[in-house]
Amino acid sequence: MFVVARFDVAAEDADGFLANAREAVAALAARPGYRAGLVGRSVDAPEVWTMVTEWEGVGAYRRALSAYDVKMRATPVLALARDEPSAFETLLRDDGVQAVTTSSDRASDVSGPGNRGDHSR
Repeated sequence: MFVVARFDVAAEDADGFLANAREAVAALAARPGYRAGLVGRSVDAPEVWTMVTEWEGVGAYRRALSAYDVKMRATPVLALARDEPSAFETLLRDDGVQAVTTSSDRASDVSGPGNRGDHSR
């Protein structure tokens, strides 16, 4: 699974944000189940930044968020992220050599916020 957090960062805050994001990713990277992380800025809208992390599974990610070091070093940055869905299950991975498609772990009839089990409107 992977997590995409997007941020709105003023130009004058960019250097500080990158330093704080580096610290946040370092804290996350020390947790079991972490696979990789990226921090980047939009080439078209330089005030829009993103942090992407990849995890073995949603459990590893959620356990990482509860770790004291992550709460101290990463949560202050993650709290600045846009309020939007950020955790995604990986359904297709293509490494340039092989493309692998996996099934969703979600049940097709799961009810939840915004999802009426009967699919009616």
